[in-house]
Amino acid sequence: MTTPLKAKLLHHLSNEIFCKIGVSSTHGVGVFALKFIPKDTAPLHTLSKHREVRIETKELKSLPKAVRDYIDSFCFVDEGTTYVPSNGMNAMDMAVYLNHSKTPNLRFLPDGKLVAVKSIRAGEELFIDYDASFGGEHTFK
Repeated sequence: MTTPLKAKLLHHLSNEIFCKIGVSSTHGVGVFALKFIPKDTAPLHTLSKHREVRIETKELKSLPKAVRDYIDSFCFVDEGTTYVPSNGMNAMDMAVYLNHSKTPNLRFLPDGKLVAVKSIRAGEELFIDYDASFGGEHTFK
């Protein structure tokens, strides 16, 4: 029997899954196209109502150091505020694995949606420009 939820999930799996996590030659882990992604497509669309909770960074000081380091690695921090996924840190948004490039193939729209700025071939790694996306200049070790 097909329930509305199952039908919605099957549609999502068939039409809205474009990416997977993989080993990046650029930097550790990255996001890769499973299939062709047309320009202007939102390849990381999810069914979850993902939201971030704004937490003052000082409020995180009482957490175990290893957890703070984990949050620092994967969460956006801006002027003393850390944005932590509302679903916690055990279910991650694939976007946190996007690597940086000055010639990105994805960009953020003003509403926060990530879209392809050009068509992306199957197997190609997806990138964003961290400087343009988050402000400032990012350097990597």
